[in-house]
Amino acid sequence: MNHSTRSGTLHHVEINVSNLQRSAEFWGWLLEYLGYVPYQTWVEGRSWCKGVTYIVLVQTESDYLEPRYHRKRTGLNHLAFHAASRQRVDELADLLRTRGTHVLYEDRHPYAGGEEHYAVFFEDPDRLKVEVVAP
Repeated sequence: MNHSTRSGTLHHVEINVSNLQRSAEFWGWLLEYLGYVPYQTWVEGRSWCKGVTYIVLVQTESDYLEPRYHRKRTGLNHLAFHAASRQRVDELADLLRTRGTHVLYEDRHPYAGGEEHYAVFFEDPDRLKVEVVAP
């Protein structure tokens, strides 16, 4: 991708987390499932990249751990990723349940986003909502 094509696309997302080890295990598994590769590791953080985009986790400093994150407050509501197919969304949903991850909107899954929107919604260890959407 050349620089003019990249213009305006997402470069990276940085997420402060309450427990780096717990979140790195969760996000590492998910991001690698989605095709990201480990990128950087340092005492207070980890990152994974796919193409020109990368996702960063950083340990929240102790002075800022309260109040805890909630997606209904002002700020980030959720992150949404593309899936290769509906089959991959279904496979991911099953894997998430097996891992004990809280899958949101089970009563409306996989159409919680509407009749034409095939996706799985779930939460990370800090309750950040994540969505993976089929084409």
